[in-house]
Amino acid sequence: MRNKLLSLIKPFVKSLLVVGLVISLAFSHADGALAARTGGRIGGGSFSAPSRTFSSPRTYAPPGGGGYYPRGGGYYPGGGGFGFPFLLPFWGVGGGFGGIFTILIFIAIANFLVQSFRRAGTSVEELDYNNPTVSVARVQVGLLAEARSLQGELDELAERADTGTAAGRAQVLQEASLALLRHPEYLFYGAAESQQARLEAAEAKFNQLSLAERSKFTAETLSNVNNQLRGSSEAQNYLPANQKGGELANNEGPGEYIVVSIIVATQGKLQLPAINSSDELRQALRQIGGISSEQLLAVEILWTPQAAGDTLTSDDIMAEYSNLRLV
Repeated sequence: MRNKLLSLIKPFVKSLLVVGLVISLAFSHADGALAARTGGRIGGGSFSAPSRTFSSPRTYAPPGGGGYYPRGGGYYPGGGGFGFPFLLPFWGVGGGFGGIFTILIFIAIANFLVQSFRRAGTSVEELDYNNPTVSVARVQVGLLAEARSLQGELDELAERADTGTAAGRAQVLQEASLALLRHPEYLFYGAAESQQARLEAAEAKFNQLSLAERSKFTAETLSNVNNQLRGSSEAQNYLPANQKGGELANNEGPGEYIVVSIIVATQGKLQLPAINSSDELRQALRQIGGISSEQLLAVEILWTPQAAGDTLTSDDIMAEYSNLRLV
């Protein structure tokens, strides 16, 4: 009787367990949705090939044709070239002039080889110019939450920056790097990486790094990319109810952080130091911030949190920014 009763109850117990598991998963996702992470973004750029084009390989044939010989056909009637007269010395025709003819043959062959090498060199030079080496680099900084003034500096920079010109983007890069360097006492985490690729492949690498950082945001609540400014008014919709209105959370403490990522694409080779200390982190910031407008192809400055009251905890750092190292 007892076994029969257990066999009847057992299916109901399994059903209750399944329902409980579904409900717990639903609530856990809901909690994750409430913990929205806002982000800011500044940048822009272009990976188009250089506009200057190479002229066709130079030739040394003067007007009138006939190869590399003076006007009027050189030493042979009709221009000669590599034709019949050059063969005469080898067949015993031409008398005492055979030695001269042989020298002229070697001169012509040498000229042909020199021109071939020059044309090959021009082709390589043109290839290097139209598809040059590009460095794609990323520097990331994790700061203690006490550096809240940095968020205001980045917000102001996003609202007034000229991201539609090369000079404006270089200024954005310089000012963002300088803002980080001005908060050395709050530097807590850091990371840097750089890789080289040809221009045709560099854009894909740059976009991969950018998308990886943007995907960590629930919403980009302030952005200025290629002079397309999107304001921060929508940020209030992503904050918990007790933090709306721009008020800071009451539980703000040393466990909260700000993460800033700087991604650049620059012509030439950019070698960044491995980040093991705050000095190396500051060196990387100075290097990346010093890129000139002539070399800078594209830049993105991304930071989180952006909205007032939004927080980034140590658990968030471990989950989303595991590449960062203590400095």
